[in-house]
Amino acid sequence: MDRQFIMQITSESLKLIRTENNFTQDKMAEILGISKKTLVQIEKDRTLANWTTTIAICALFRHSPTLQNKIGGDPMEVIELTAHDVIITPKEKTMGGYIWWKNIDEFKNHRLQQNYLSAHYRILDDENYRVLSTFDENTAMKKWKEMKKIL
Repeated sequence: MDRQFIMQITSESLKLIRTENNFTQDKMAEILGISKKTLVQIEKDRTLANWTTTIAICALFRHSPTLQNKIGGDPMEVIELTAHDVIITPKEKTMGGYIWWKNIDEFKNHRLQQNYLSAHYRILDDENYRVLSTFDENTAMKKWKEMKKIL
């Protein structure tokens, strides 16, 4: 996934996100810090939300079922990966990857997984804490091999 694709997914989902939260267009525009005119343009597929607005939508509505189903889990994880390429945060608890994830490999209750929708990789420890997230398969495989040696 790249910025353009995330902006597209978020823009296409904006009206559903707004309605699932029972917000008027005026209220949603206020929450996002954009004009109602801009919001209407996005909702009518005349323009895409810019990157800053996309980040705001993903941050403020990260628990939206609509957004999670479009992105394949936590939208902020995908935003962070797009901005940083690799995330190494060993103390972020996950749900364990039972919906949007396939296990690539498992070793001593640690798992290397790939997201079905965004295709990014992550490594979870034995308590489902995220150790690493990346779009780069080589980085994921290298870290996985390193971890298996020390486990």
